[in-house]
Amino acid sequence: MRITQTTLQKMLENNEKFTVLTCYDATFATILENAGIDVLLVGDSLGNVLHGENTTLSVSLNDMIYHTRCVARGVSKAFIITDMPFGSYQVSPEQAFENASKILAAGAQMVKIEGGQIMADTIQFLTQRGIPVCAHIGLMPQSIHQLGGYKLQGNSEKSAKQLLSDAKLLEKSGASLLVMEVVPAKLAKKITQALAIPTVGIGAGADCSGQVLVLHDMLGLSQGKKPRFVKDFMADAKSIQEAIANYVTAVKTGQFPGKEHEF
Repeated sequence: MRITQTTLQKMLENNEKFTVLTCYDATFATILENAGIDVLLVGDSLGNVLHGENTTLSVSLNDMIYHTRCVARGVSKAFIITDMPFGSYQVSPEQAFENASKILAAGAQMVKIEGGQIMADTIQFLTQRGIPVCAHIGLMPQSIHQLGGYKLQGNSEKSAKQLLSDAKLLEKSGASLLVMEVVPAKLAKKITQALAIPTVGIGAGADCSGQVLVLHDMLGLSQGKKPRFVKDFMADAKSIQEAIANYVTAVKTGQFPGKEHEF
């Protein structure tokens, strides 16, 4: 049976954690689905891990549509979320709708949009017109220059209050999921408890409804310094399939992320 946003909502209500990994092609889509991954995120992180760029800013709408089609061909059950790339939704709600509709037509069941309060009207516009939205707050890679680098967000009283306020507003605007990236675990727990929709953490502690990592990071393939929130699941596995299955088990049982992966 196909996983839907209703499935994820029921998992939240049943206190069952769900698993998310980034995915960019049909082969890995099939591998991830067979290993028990619930949600595949066609992430604009492909700019980093596939294109070799330092940021996600150069990724185009056509890139995201192409990779969404590839992933969709490889699965029959997993829920597919696709990032809306930089510049594809910030101009107006109408622009966002036009581009999001192309992503859904390519095979995604939901689009992901970065931004807090400023994106509330756009999210409302999309969701009222049949396009499910996953919101994204905290560290937002598309705003990396404005944020001044890849660093912890919500670590002051003022910024923590803003993130909580943003989360509540985005839920009210119609977001069905909320990704929180690189925020203190205590804040992520507080936000999760304040919302009725599922949250997905990446560097946001173990109390989120689900967890996401970049596929290449959790397989130990990424070059350079490893972020604190990443665990190399290939280190104790004999195959990619085993590594992914171990990730599923670790998330479902609450073993990952551990305290060493939190902020």
